[in-house]
Amino acid sequence: MTVGSDGASLRGPDLARAALQAAREQSRTKRGKVKRGRPGAGQRRRRGWSGPGADERDPQPLGRLASRIATERGWVDHLSGGRVFGEWASLVGGDVAEHTKPVGLKDGELTVQAESTAWATQLRLLQRQIIKRIGDVVGKDVVRRIKVQGPAAPSWRHGPRHIPGRGPRDTYG
Repeated sequence: MTVGSDGASLRGPDLARAALQAAREQSRTKRGKVKRGRPGAGQRRRRGWSGPGADERDPQPLGRLASRIATERGWVDHLSGGRVFGEWASLVGGDVAEHTKPVGLKDGELTVQAESTAWATQLRLLQRQIIKRIGDVVGKDVVRRIKVQGPAAPSWRHGPRHIPGRGPRDTYG
């Protein structure tokens, strides 16, 4: 048994009418608070398409999507390091790129191997210009130092058994 606004008890259809009236009044007060205007400001969007304006649901270029994914997942530094390897010839020039190759990049230190000691020396002399060029093209602080390695010496160690010593010079009379 419910008591109405006039103090009388409500039953059956009178109770249903009173509940309906209360729901309508509550709906009117909520409707007055909703801002009208652009969708999303308290009003649900009715359509499932974006309309004439640009929207994040519209098709995006693949490069923009890849860039956003790389940024969200923290891959930007690794991708910048990969650009150094991929664009090595354009970063250092054709002559230097013919005789050198990047080997590794770790903690801002780029390891480069030269095919001869003369090219290793040349690379050491060009080190500042190369770091500046990489900073301009790829990004600042991707490469802070360059470690230059000379040519790899041949190994005289052949086969599974090896005797310590001076190597092939021991047998020369």
